[in-house]
Amino acid sequence: MRLPDAEALAVAHGIVGRRAELRAVLAGLVAWRHVLLEGPVGVGKTALARAVSQGLDRGFVRVDGDGRYTEAKLVGHFDPPGVLERGYQPDLFVPGPLVQAMRTGAVLFVNELNRMPEGVQNVLLPAMDEGLVTVPHLGAIQAVDGFAVVATQNPAEFVATGHLSEALLDRFELVELSWQDEADEVEIVGQEVRMSPSPELIRRAVSLVRATRNDPRIRRGASIRAAVAIADLAEVLGGDLDRASRMALATRIELAESGDATKVDQVIADLMMQAEKKSPLAPRR
Repeated sequence: MRLPDAEALAVAHGIVGRRAELRAVLAGLVAWRHVLLEGPVGVGKTALARAVSQGLDRGFVRVDGDGRYTEAKLVGHFDPPGVLERGYQPDLFVPGPLVQAMRTGAVLFVNELNRMPEGVQNVLLPAMDEGLVTVPHLGAIQAVDGFAVVATQNPAEFVATGHLSEALLDRFELVELSWQDEADEVEIVGQEVRMSPSPELIRRAVSLVRATRNDPRIRRGASIRAAVAIADLAEVLGGDLDRASRMALATRIELAESGDATKVDQVIADLMMQAEKKSPLAPRR
């Protein structure tokens, strides 16, 4: 099977840049492989996976990683009242996302797989190896053509993340995504904003967010979502980028040294001051 046109697929789904990564994910699924997308929050992992699934005309079943997620939620379960009345009948089985994807030949998209408990991760192994899952009281479920797992993980230094097992990693092909260049991020924010901020507000919001990723006082900088929020808020606030930035960044950055809210506020103020010296922008009245 030939690869779909990555350029046409990107244009159809509004994907800015990412042509090499898009082609890599397409290649993985066309070659009947499972793909792991690794990168920080907000780099477009979900959008990329969804675009590829639709480009290959496959369904898309999403699961979000959670430390409280269970094997039964992933695979499925029997309806308890029905079992008490009629026993373990096949029609009483409520399929979970994994079984849904296997039965329909869809892509199972597991967002932040490394937040999942190890037991839940291990359930994926036979499905990825043999396209097979055995459910007690129901029997074996065989995946139809098209089934694949596309998972994402944030870098291990992120809070509440863990390492995937060696066995699970051995079933994946890795595609890494890093922050995009400034021009790409400006274009993305321009697509995502809702309040029609000026190009200058968008550029300033992106510049400020990018600065959070390089400041030694900040362990984890903000994603492109923060720039979208800043630009929209600043537009509503009459161009007040300072207030918009304090609102948007306080919940989206993590300091290298834990401290109180005043320290976060001071870091944001410093970044704003640096940005103002480079390119002053007065609030609109």
